[in-house]
Amino acid sequence: MNTPWGEIEIADAHVHFFSHRFFALLAGQRNATVGEIMPLLGWETPPAEPEALAARWAAELDRHGVTRASLIASLPEDEDSVAAAVARYPERFFGCFMVNPAAADAIGRVRRALRDGRLACICLFPAMHRYSMHDDCVTAILEEAAARPGTAVFVHCGVLTVGVRTKLGLTSLFDMRYSNPMALHAVALRYPQVSFIVPHFGAGYFREALMLCDLCGNVYLDTSSSNSWVKYQPEGGDLRSVFRRALGVAGPRRLLFGTDSSFFPRGWQSAILQEQISALQALGVSGEDARGILGENLSRLFLQGKQ
Repeated sequence: MNTPWGEIEIADAHVHFFSHRFFALLAGQRNATVGEIMPLLGWETPPAEPEALAARWAAELDRHGVTRASLIASLPEDEDSVAAAVARYPERFFGCFMVNPAAADAIGRVRRALRDGRLACICLFPAMHRYSMHDDCVTAILEEAAARPGTAVFVHCGVLTVGVRTKLGLTSLFDMRYSNPMALHAVALRYPQVSFIVPHFGAGYFREALMLCDLCGNVYLDTSSSNSWVKYQPEGGDLRSVFRRALGVAGPRRLLFGTDSSFFPRGWQSAILQEQISALQALGVSGEDARGILGENLSRLFLQGKQ
């Protein structure tokens, strides 16, 4: 992609893969069918085959000049959808999947998901599933990640809202007691071989996310979403000030560009990229650092374990 720093390969660290299976799982929570819930959302119904949705995403990324993307299975029990997408386009996609460590079958699902190398990142949502990062069930998951070099662990912190659940009238009994990035401190120290990703700059816990990054060199921040959480900052500020502080603490090699794209027909959110490019350009970020943030850091993170 052509940028103010010249041609740069863009890699998106945060794309939700809203598969047919994903919507079927949500529909089941309403005792409904996919066909019944899609009109409520006003979104396109994805094809039944995840490979076809992967093709749609590959074409969408081509249209915007994006080289790679991390696809996230956004409900437990949908990891096979993303695995199929990665199998179809191994050069385009990195595979990430959500797991609820407190579920009875969690360890078995993680082992199966990581077995063939198609999925490279375990996604944890402590506030959503109401557990502590220090619970034994989480330790068991982290042990699995540590045993497989190149496996990253994504941990959602801060404010958590799930728009699709709101649209469908599904309850979201999240518990923000489990949202503080500092809960990762001892965990990240215990597993230095595991890379931990905190999305959305900590989603309101920016200060704590920076503290965590300062103390733990294996913690990355993803820059995805509209980052509307800045309204909670006591000093106010904007995305440029957020990037300035993140660069000062975490450095350019531990920031991962992302959009939080998810559904069609909206598709890939190019405006988020442009907003972040503008912020980085205003800060005078070098071409080398821009290349890292916008793509190379993500590729290095997930490809290093395969070399």
